[in-house]
Amino acid sequence: MQNFGALNWSIVIAYLIANLLLGYFMSRRVKTSQDYYLGDRSAPWWAIGISVVATYVSALSFLGGPAWAYGDGMAALAIHVNYPLVIFAVIVFFLPFFFNSGVASIYEYLERRFGKTSRTVMSSLFLLTQSITAASILTATAVVVTFVTGIDPKIAIVLMTAIVLVYTLMGGMNAVIWTDVLQGIILFLGAGIILYNLLGAVSPLSSAFDTLSETGKLNPINADFDFSVAPTIWAGVFAMTLFHITVYGANQMMVQRALAAKNIGDAKKSYLLMGFAAFFIYFLFFFIGALLFVHFKGDPFEQPNEIILVFARSLALPGLMGILAAAVLSASMSSLSSAFNSLATISVTDMYQEFFNKDASEKHYLNASRLFTIIWGLLVIPMAFAFVSSKGSILETLTAVASYFVGAKLAMFGMGFFSKHVTQRGLLIGVAAGFIGIYIFKLGIPFTDWTPPTIAWPWFVVIGGAINIVVSWVASVLLDGFKKEWHPQSVPGQIKEYRDSGKAEKDGGWYVVPGKVDKIAWALPVFFVFTIAFLAWFGTMR
Repeated sequence: MQNFGALNWSIVIAYLIANLLLGYFMSRRVKTSQDYYLGDRSAPWWAIGISVVATYVSALSFLGGPAWAYGDGMAALAIHVNYPLVIFAVIVFFLPFFFNSGVASIYEYLERRFGKTSRTVMSSLFLLTQSITAASILTATAVVVTFVTGIDPKIAIVLMTAIVLVYTLMGGMNAVIWTDVLQGIILFLGAGIILYNLLGAVSPLSSAFDTLSETGKLNPINADFDFSVAPTIWAGVFAMTLFHITVYGANQMMVQRALAAKNIGDAKKSYLLMGFAAFFIYFLFFFIGALLFVHFKGDPFEQPNEIILVFARSLALPGLMGILAAAVLSASMSSLSSAFNSLATISVTDMYQEFFNKDASEKHYLNASRLFTIIWGLLVIPMAFAFVSSKGSILETLTAVASYFVGAKLAMFGMGFFSKHVTQRGLLIGVAAGFIGIYIFKLGIPFTDWTPPTIAWPWFVVIGGAINIVVSWVASVLLDGFKKEWHPQSVPGQIKEYRDSGKAEKDGGWYVVPGKVDKIAWALPVFFVFTIAFLAWFGTMR
């Protein structure tokens, strides 16, 4: 700890205090459970947009992105080229359904479309996957704390959980959003300082590009039709587009921010910021990882997630380690606060309130939300312990684990939006079939000698989703027959309802009808084509 220095400690302590003070100031607005979940809708769209960006980027990308690129080179970026397509789908189809409902839980849509059981199943999946995500973020933070202080990572996990719980319980979505803005600024400041010094360390840049090209780590576009390799352009454009649609469209933690916007236009603009900024953000982190490969001459690291910290420490710049430690700690605090807030939201609205106590007071539900926040904080600790032993990129590990659950999320919302005939009974059979199919393709058929082909984890999204959709449709038709009319909560059903009722399709110039495309949204697929062209050109640089 002495090597960290008084200046670095001062930066970290001052920054943590600033976060806590901001949380305390915002917490005075929390009077009801709705305030805890959605705030008072006072945050501007750009603050919500930065919150969306910062929460998903967080410490996982700051540490895991460079670690991933250190191993796989710029080809790892292919997994993240799809954000313009993802955000296009989310703002056209998902956000209108959720924002117009006026509720805190996005999974209430599934109850309106299919029934209570569907909502409960999806809420349960969210609680499972989001707790895993929270644990991985906590582990990423422990990596930094251990690297800086030398304390055992498990002790660091417990200490960080305690700190984050104190901050989160002061809570409220406004506090989450504005803390994200603060941490986003410092996070990218730290990354910018690292990149600036790294460019000098590997200079001349042309020589660095030669090294990357010779080692097969320069070209971001791997066009091989090899389903056993994760970072290919085909996996990034097809499989991971579906994956990230569920991250931003069917994930309570992400959508909950948009629901805190003043109107549908602000909700969409906050997501558009992510659609246009994500490419540059991930290019930054993966480019840093590729340059670190050049700087360290490809030497292996026992803990790859420490690579960027090792480089920062070698620079010996006064205050730099303090800035980086503050950036990662703050990023994790904000992300964990968001995770715990959304876990508590679903626990209360979709579980406790639905099945145990329907008619309690607002004060009771607010207290219940805070209690569930504590419970989830305690539950993620053993999960985080399990991540500590991971030797690969935390970001890659997290994404791989989450891919097994995406098929169910994708199918449930996708069939709700676009299928006339799928019913709840068929849908639940499809969900079960999807998990069985993934199990078989991952581990083989039990009690037989059949060995599945080697398939990279991004494609489990496609496999699980395809099985889920086909089985859901067939089972629904067999059990409940064909439907004559589109359900009112489907996209065609919503378009028909607005047309027949004469309700305004726009609010403040933005479509409130699912399936209608705002003019600015068409810029997203155009931007996607531009990024692919840029990456093709980048791969030729030597």
